[in-house]
Amino acid sequence: MINIPLSALEVAMVQTGTRAVDTLRDTAAFAQALERLGYHRLWYAEHHHSPAIGAFPPVVLTAHAAALTSSIRLGSGGVLAPNHAPITMAEQFGTLAALHENRIDLGIGRGPGTFDEATARALRRGAGPTTDEEYRGDVAATMSFLVDEVALGPLPEPWLLASSTAGAALAAELGLPIAVAHHIRPQNTLAVLERYRAAFSPSRWCEEPRVLVCVEAVCAETEEEAARRVGPMEVVKAGLLKGQSEIPFPTPADAAAYSFTAEERQALDDFRGKQAIGTPKTVVHRLAQLAGETGADELMLTTPVYALHDRIRSYELIKQHVESTTP
Repeated sequence: MINIPLSALEVAMVQTGTRAVDTLRDTAAFAQALERLGYHRLWYAEHHHSPAIGAFPPVVLTAHAAALTSSIRLGSGGVLAPNHAPITMAEQFGTLAALHENRIDLGIGRGPGTFDEATARALRRGAGPTTDEEYRGDVAATMSFLVDEVALGPLPEPWLLASSTAGAALAAELGLPIAVAHHIRPQNTLAVLERYRAAFSPSRWCEEPRVLVCVEAVCAETEEEAARRVGPMEVVKAGLLKGQSEIPFPTPADAAAYSFTAEERQALDDFRGKQAIGTPKTVVHRLAQLAGETGADELMLTTPVYALHDRIRSYELIKQHVESTTP
C-alpha cells in the first residue's frame, strides 16, 4: 500500500521524428493531464546540448505550466546552481511563487546538465567545474536572497537534489528537504538518506528531515509492453555507458532493433531491477517497497518513454492501481 504523495519529474525527451516545439506542446499537455489525475507536484529538469533531451529552462516551463493549471505544484528538479547567479534563481522563483501562491518549488542541483565540456564552460562563462565550497555558497546565498532580498509574499518551497553523501550532508547542514536521485544512482540511495537523517539540522525551511525519492517508473498493461516502452531510453543509457552523449531518443521500433552488448544488457537489467517497471501490480508493489526501504515522505516518478499518450497512460495506470488498493 502507498499512502504518501506521488509526483512526477519531466525530462522533456525530444523524440526522433519530432521537433523541439512538439516536445514543448507535450510538456503543457502532460502537466494538465497530471493535474487531472491528482498527482501532487511536477518538476522540470535542466539539460543542455543533448539530442535526446530539450534544453528548456525549468523556470520557463514552470511558468508556462502554472498558467495552464490551477492546483498541481510546479518547479525545478532541478535548476543547476553552477549555471546561474544565486540572486537570479531567487528572483525568478520568488516571482513565480508570488504569482502562483503555494504552488511553486525551487529544487536546486549541482551538475552542469551536460556531458559536453564546451557547453559546460559556456554556461559557467568560461569557468571550470564548481567546487564543493562554491556550491555550498551558491545554495546558501540563494536561500538568503529569497528571504532578505526577494520576498514578494509566499516563498517557493526549496529542495536540494542529491545523489551522493556530499549532497546529503549539505542538505542536512542547511536544513533543507532532500530529493534523492534514485533514478540516476540507485546504489547510493540508502547511504545518502542515512547521512542526511543523521546530520540534519532544523531550519526555517524544514523542522525535521523531509525526503522525496525519485524513481524511474514505466507502467503498461503487460510486462512485454512495459519493456517495449523502456527500450528507447535504454538505447540512450547504453550510449552513455560507452561515453556517447550524442545519442538521439529513438522510436520503440528502432530501439527493438538495437543490439546491446552482454555488458550493456547486464548493466541495464541491474538498473531496471532497482526501478519500477512492468504491469500496474508490479510497479505499485515496487514503489511501495521503495517507500518502505527509504522511509520516503513522497515518491517522484520519471517516465522517459517515446509517446505522450503512453507516458500519460503509465501515470494513469499507477494512480488507478494505487487508489484501488488503498483502504
